[in-house]
Formats: sequence, structure tokens, C-alpha cells
Amino acid sequence: MSHTQEKVRKPSELDIPLERDEFMRSLIRELSGLLEDMVGLEETSGFISVVGQHIGTGINQLYREEMRVPKLAREQVAEVLSDLKRRIKGSFVVVEQNDEKIVLLNGDCPFAEKVKGRTSLCMMTSNVFGVITADNLGYAKIDLEQTIARGDPGCRVVIYLNPDNDNVRDAPGREYFGT
Repeated sequence: MSHTQEKVRKPSELDIPLERDEFMRSLIRELSGLLEDMVGLEETSGFISVVGQHIGTGINQLYREEMRVPKLAREQVAEVLSDLKRRIKGSFVVVEQNDEKIVLLNGDCPFAEKVKGRTSLCMMTSNVFGVITADNLGYAKIDLEQTIARGDPGCRVVIYLNPDNDNVRDAPGREYFGT
């Protein structure tokens, strides 16, 4: 049978790697890239920060309602941050926590390979973590020490909890304050 005589296959019979999660990650990657090109990285990060703030507020409320607590303790905050990322296909694990900070490591971004080169998307992590931590503990300073988006092999996020500590004042990062 020649190429012109081959049976035409239906779209549903084709082996096309297209599914919802991949489509949504591609959509977000393209939107963030377009914004970065049009208004710059700083403005794009600002837009994504607002989205992260709204999402963080909603997630925080869900966890507190399900856990039946008015506020989360530090240990619960750390568990919630790790759990929420696990649920969206990240692999954040708490490697250190004390009264001064919570440190999380991650090897799998929820945006998968689509995050590479899109550092503005890291504002989702910063804001979701910052909002949840500050709303429950009063303060958070999020330092994204390493990110997959910047080309690091994984993410290392340090959440400082005490604004009065001299080391925190000098540390890089974004500050969040509880309500």
C-alpha cells in the first residue's frame, strides 16, 4: 500500500503524548515566559506572587479546617508544607527545623521540566510557604537558596521564623507577616 493509500487513522487512535497535567504545565510555562518577555522578570514575579498569596491562603484554610485547629504549630506548618507539595507532585522534605528556621529540600518540581528557566514560577513556592508560615507563626522570611528553575539539581528553601535574629535581618529572602 502506498503512502497515499494508507488507512487514515482517527485522532483517538493516535499516540500523541497529550494529557491534562502536561498541558497545564505547558500553559503556565508559556504564560510566564510571555509575561517575562513583555514586562520583565521582576513584574512577572510580582504577578505570580499575588496568585501564590491567594492560593496559599486557601490551602492554609483547608489544612486548618481539616486538622480542626485555629492555628498550626511550627511542626504542623513544616508537615503541611511538605504534604501540600507531595500532593501536587513535588518532593519537599523537611531536613531541619527549630525555633529559628525550617529547611526543606526538593528534587521534583510540580511544574516538572517546564520550570527550567522560569524563575518567576518559584514565587508560587515562596508565597504559598510564606503565607502559610506567617499566618500561623506570625512571620516568615523565605530564602530560595537553590531552585531547579535556576538550574540547580534541586531546591533548598530556608524559612526563617524570627525577624529579630541578626542572621535573619542580613539573610536574603522575601518577608511575610501574619495577620
